[in-house]
Amino acid sequence: MMRSALLWASENQTLRETFPRYRFAKAAVKKFMPGETFADAHREGTRLNGMGAGVIFTRLGENVLDKVAAQEVADHYLGVFSSISKEKGPMEISIKPTQLGLDLEGGTDLCNSHLDVLCAAAQKANNVLWIDMEGSKYTDVTLDIYRRAKAKFPNVGIALQTYLHRTMADMESLLPLKPIIRLVKGAYLEPASIAFPAKSDVDENFFKLAERLMKKDGVEAGARAVFGTHDSVLHARITAAAAHLAKSQYEFHMLYGIRNEEQKRLIAAGHTVYVLVSYGEYWFPWYMRRLAERPANVWFVVKTMFQS
Repeated sequence: MMRSALLWASENQTLRETFPRYRFAKAAVKKFMPGETFADAHREGTRLNGMGAGVIFTRLGENVLDKVAAQEVADHYLGVFSSISKEKGPMEISIKPTQLGLDLEGGTDLCNSHLDVLCAAAQKANNVLWIDMEGSKYTDVTLDIYRRAKAKFPNVGIALQTYLHRTMADMESLLPLKPIIRLVKGAYLEPASIAFPAKSDVDENFFKLAERLMKKDGVEAGARAVFGTHDSVLHARITAAAAHLAKSQYEFHMLYGIRNEEQKRLIAAGHTVYVLVSYGEYWFPWYMRRLAERPANVWFVVKTMFQS
């Protein structure tokens, strides 16, 4: 019930406009993001590189309302690629298709156009551009956008959501492309007809997808396998299932501010770990989804509210 309530809140326009105004809300969100500017995120990214973690930057915001906003997002990320190309440590970028104008009239073409420019910038910088998966109504078009981009650029990755029933079939269709895939559990409010409602079923599907991705026609055929979870039980199960692989052949990705000690433990054990660092002014929907992934964090918000 808590998870459903938080996911409902993430889509509520009134809460989007009012909640971020409260001082306790701004204080609480700092647990999960270092600040609203790229300079804030970059500072933390440099620190994380220093402790042995890779970094993925993403600016919060989705469903832009006009072409000017979509162009501004694309220009912003071009600037980020320029900045991180000078860094020694691994730093990548992740975008949402609706940030690049997917919802607008002619949005698929507009999004593809911006994506081509960003993929070319990533390739020039010997870097990777990630495409995030959004709500289920965008799944098909996002997969089409990814297939088109991957045919032109080898350095583009996609997130697949393990709470969707369809994801195994989607991944099977991508494996011939030698894809870059990050498995995530999924953080949108979806009906039981298309998504597993029980956490245990989502976890089990995550593991089945991970096992499939690590087979010979997956990782060993050139796919990049990334497991985006904070679950230490899944970490252990995946590590055991990956005994036939070198540790450099798969990765764990985690969110900034969540299970920091587990991040350090995995790095110390020789695993490749990336931390997703978010920033930006439009953080409310994303923040509610983060709380929904781990409702225990709500008590942190309550504590912060009273301290403020």
